[in-house]
Amino acid sequence: MQILDGAMGTELGLRGVSLEGSAWSAQAIVDAPTTLSEVHTAYAEAGATVHTANTFRTQPALGPSWRGMLVDAVAIAKRAVPGGHVVLGSLAPVEDCYRPDLSPGARARDKHRDVAQALVDAGCDGVLCETFAHADEAIAAVDAALEAGAPVWLSLTAGPKADLLTPGDFTTIGKRAAAAGAARLLVNCIAATRTAPYVAALASLGVPIGAYANAGDESEGIGWSAASPDGVSRYADLAAQWIREGAEVVGGCCGTGPAHVRALADRFGSGVGGVLGAGA
Repeated sequence: MQILDGAMGTELGLRGVSLEGSAWSAQAIVDAPTTLSEVHTAYAEAGATVHTANTFRTQPALGPSWRGMLVDAVAIAKRAVPGGHVVLGSLAPVEDCYRPDLSPGARARDKHRDVAQALVDAGCDGVLCETFAHADEAIAAVDAALEAGAPVWLSLTAGPKADLLTPGDFTTIGKRAAAAGAARLLVNCIAATRTAPYVAALASLGVPIGAYANAGDESEGIGWSAASPDGVSRYADLAAQWIREGAEVVGGCCGTGPAHVRALADRFGSGVGGVLGAGA
């Protein structure tokens, strides 16, 4: 079992870093690199051995500085975690991840290729195409990352309320992604209480899978600033369902933090590094 880290933006916000503006969590690369490094280290100390560099927003739309920020984000992550741990580069949709209606679809391939190549050149161990809810753009991102020569994981989302895609949609997209060459398929940023059917949908494909969920509404007490020991334990209980479905990688998305990752590592164990899968 591999343990992925938890949310970056949530944790930066809780540590007082501003998430205002289009750069969102990426602004920490410039304004709060020490805090960013501390978050990566906190996840490693909690038991994560697979880490995601803070590159979710380092895209060409950010302006001329995007590439330098991406390189810095990867360097910060690699310095902050122990040798032998895996550092993935995050590659996100070019538009709002919860607005697949805005997606350019397959036309996003060139932009994803630029980001994927930059992540590989910066030294990432693989590319995590994450929080995709548009089928054609998801496949374009996988193709672009494979062209860059990296092992590629694809993570799909139906949004926190699970209203953007159905489990059947995940099966359809997942089948296409596996055929394209994605080494692992994951579920992310769906409320933890609604994630299991989507994990089961990917498990039906017989390929390596994983999951890292959104903590859900703050009133549920699973995460965000309302996280409690009981809430953290409940998150691990939900993750046990994903593992029973076949997930071999588990971690956290929005609203989770080091406490959630520690609960996962304590309960399910954590191997250092691990197989990412073949590249192109």
